[in-house]
Amino acid sequence: MDAPPKPPAGPVVGFDLDMTLIDSRPGIRAAYVELSARTGTYVDADLVVTRLGPPLTEELANWFPEERVPAIAELYRQEIYPSFAVTGTAATAGAREAVDAVHAAGGQVVVVTAKHEPNAKLHLTHLGIEADAVIGDLWAEQKAVALREHGAQIYVGDHVGDVRGARAAGALSVAVATGPCDADELRAAGADVVLEDLTRFPAWLSGYRGTAPRA
Repeated sequence: MDAPPKPPAGPVVGFDLDMTLIDSRPGIRAAYVELSARTGTYVDADLVVTRLGPPLTEELANWFPEERVPAIAELYRQEIYPSFAVTGTAATAGAREAVDAVHAAGGQVVVVTAKHEPNAKLHLTHLGIEADAVIGDLWAEQKAVALREHGAQIYVGDHVGDVRGARAAGALSVAVATGPCDADELRAAGADVVLEDLTRFPAWLSGYRGTAPRA
């Protein structure tokens, strides 16, 4: 019988994707402009990119009748997004260094995102960001399922939904104020640590000693 895999020597760190590891606003804006053109339905793409985080279907429900949302979501995810959103998206400041810091500490990186999983993987491949696992289509408390499965002690995100996911998983919530939620909102939601951006993460990680999340 095969021996069970050895646990990593360092921490298992979960990362959100949009506005945490990647600044997807330009790419998503381009995708929504194309979606509007194809469907003939007005979508304010500039407004959409100010509230990234929740699932795609929640945003589409603001612009399309409920009965059309599943088909529109399929069009967006399968045809439009891969062609219009990936190459227009950059890594956030410090993203590669944050991931490298986890690996240098002997840990593992698990990306857990509400984004459609194949598209999340396209982004990471395009940007050369190496994750040990990528799990998509999970939002807020749903993220706790993947975080627990992979044994994540820390979850890093930019949205109050990410804070809720970390706390549901019993992981330390490290929040970065690079998305739609400011530092005060993140603290009020229960984040254990709030950083200006991921450029501060390697220094924080170097002092991490398995601090327990707040009760």
